[in-house]
Amino acid sequence: MSRSEEEEINVSGDLDSALSTSSTSSKMSLNLQLTNPMAREWIHTRRRNIRAWTVFLNASWFQTPQSAAQLGQRIVRNLDHFQSNYFFVFLALMIYCIVTSPLLLVALIAALGGCYIVSLRNPEQPLKLLGHEITQGHQYCAVLLCAIPFFILAGASSAFFWVLGASFFVIMLHASFFAHEKLPPPEDKFTLETV
Repeated sequence: MSRSEEEEINVSGDLDSALSTSSTSSKMSLNLQLTNPMAREWIHTRRRNIRAWTVFLNASWFQTPQSAAQLGQRIVRNLDHFQSNYFFVFLALMIYCIVTSPLLLVALIAALGGCYIVSLRNPEQPLKLLGHEITQGHQYCAVLLCAIPFFILAGASSAFFWVLGASFFVIMLHASFFAHEKLPPPEDKFTLETV
């Protein structure tokens, strides 16, 4: 018998616990990114339901509606079909508004920086002020309350209403003129079952 045949390789161990700890660590890192399950599901739904931007922006699909009834049907169907795309249009207009307003950008960075500093503090050692404990949630509220005057000075309310108005105008314009009725019907999906 050769030496390699005599040696035994020890492969004993608890594979299930090793797998569960690795999956737990990956789940923990995912939970640190977005802890609210409803928010996670909402974002996942938006990403899953986004339509092709080539179809969304294709100028050959834009036509004037023939009647008021057709206009109403188009708006309802397009808002339902392209709602994820419209959400990203709103997001793009909001980012554009923030980036083009330097004072608003500084106020937003300062507020987020204050919240980040509060999050760095150890939650087990709450801040004490005049003998009273101030929890981390109350610290976040204090940072945001202190940021409100800076947002007002930076013109956040006018920027907010500009984004709402511009989004409404662009979305309704697209929903009114995009000829959704000419889109091919969705393909029927079927699954093969194995016996």
